[in-house]
Amino acid sequence: MPPLLVRRLRLPQFARSGAGETQRARAGTVPRGPCLPIPVLGSAPEQRHGCTSAPGRSPLEILDALLHALAMAGAMAWEILWPLILGFTLSGVVQAVVRREHVTRLLSGDSPKALAAATGLGAASSSCSYAAVALARSLFRKGASFASTMAFEIASTNLVIELGLILALLMGWQFTLAEFIGGPLMILLVALFFRLWMRGKIVDAAREQAEKGIAGSMEGHAAMDMSVQSGGTFWQRLFSRKGLDAVANYFVMDWASVWRDIAGGVLIAGAFAAWVPKEWLRAFFFEGHPLLAALWGPLVGPVIAMLSFVCSVGNVPLAAVLWNGGISFGGVASFIFADLIVIPVILIYRKYYGGRAALRITATFYLAMVLAGYAVEALFAVTGLTPTSRNATAIEASVSWNYTTWLNIVFLVVAAFLVVRFFKNGGAGMLTMMGGSPDQHEHAHHDPGTGSDTAEHHDRP
Repeated sequence: MPPLLVRRLRLPQFARSGAGETQRARAGTVPRGPCLPIPVLGSAPEQRHGCTSAPGRSPLEILDALLHALAMAGAMAWEILWPLILGFTLSGVVQAVVRREHVTRLLSGDSPKALAAATGLGAASSSCSYAAVALARSLFRKGASFASTMAFEIASTNLVIELGLILALLMGWQFTLAEFIGGPLMILLVALFFRLWMRGKIVDAAREQAEKGIAGSMEGHAAMDMSVQSGGTFWQRLFSRKGLDAVANYFVMDWASVWRDIAGGVLIAGAFAAWVPKEWLRAFFFEGHPLLAALWGPLVGPVIAMLSFVCSVGNVPLAAVLWNGGISFGGVASFIFADLIVIPVILIYRKYYGGRAALRITATFYLAMVLAGYAVEALFAVTGLTPTSRNATAIEASVSWNYTTWLNIVFLVVAAFLVVRFFKNGGAGMLTMMGGSPDQHEHAHHDPGTGSDTAEHHDRP
């Protein structure tokens, strides 16, 4: 923990070793009770999880533990701020100039060409898992194959720019490379499994359920197409007035759709890092037993992700904590892949496609994530690229005048420019339309220059 943040919050009575606690309990000064790990601010690493009697904890001790977790979460958020802004800006640029309707025409089958088109569209769209799932259902209703829609979902949450930047900064370039190798592999596995298990009556039933148009989450955001429709080269469309407006629109809307996941992710990661002893994590992940760890990590990684309820880029801080705690390299990859099977998303699958299809989607995704995790583990072990140190930087980050602070200031200025442009063009109204019925905006194209929706009718294949 950074000395500057920790020493001012130190409560001397709280920093005690397990042995000292036992002596005080015998002396009658501390009530006896179950021995629980409590984080200790300002202490050495071996003292930081001193043994404190649960019934005897004072309000100050509880406050101290909460402040410790919040301080770590704040340090992580500060460390990842500028790459998040950069990532969402670049994502907005791609979404602004890529015309969605040109790609959706290619998704009618599960051929390599259709899967490549779905992957490209996913990588060029919002990283919000809920928006990705909603847009995938929209594509499926328009005639896209199940395999193509799922390929879109996987690419949208695992092959986007902002995720790669955050992984590289927090954990190292090897994790970014693993994500961009494992993601396409997972898409191929899902397409193969769907040919075996998602066909015939179950697909017909899923399409019938999808046609009901039951609302899930982020439906309006998924349905809005704010890309520049005018002609010209990439740079002409980007630096036109409508191009800059479209980038601003996508930037703010993407932030609005994922900020809860990001905030939840850093808070959960801060609590994990502050309160869960590394010794427990190392034992749980079989650190010190390479074969067991390599087998166990990809199996348990998606399960932890499912129970964390955090998706999109918000699960990267927790992935960093798990890596520091001893999970295998392949386990980290499978954990990050699993944002598409967190419990709220599974419930949305049930609404969209019915119970039987939702179970098969979840099981297929889990199996593909595990196998992709094993493949990444083996490939990086054979090539010698597996990281050997477990020191994800954001876990011990501090707020100081270094390059991170200067970059944060620069990109906060960029963010302010885009936010002001968004609201000047009537963006406030767009924020109110992020939810709602999937059919409400399905045929609407949002004009980035005027802040209004114009009807565009597209016949379904």
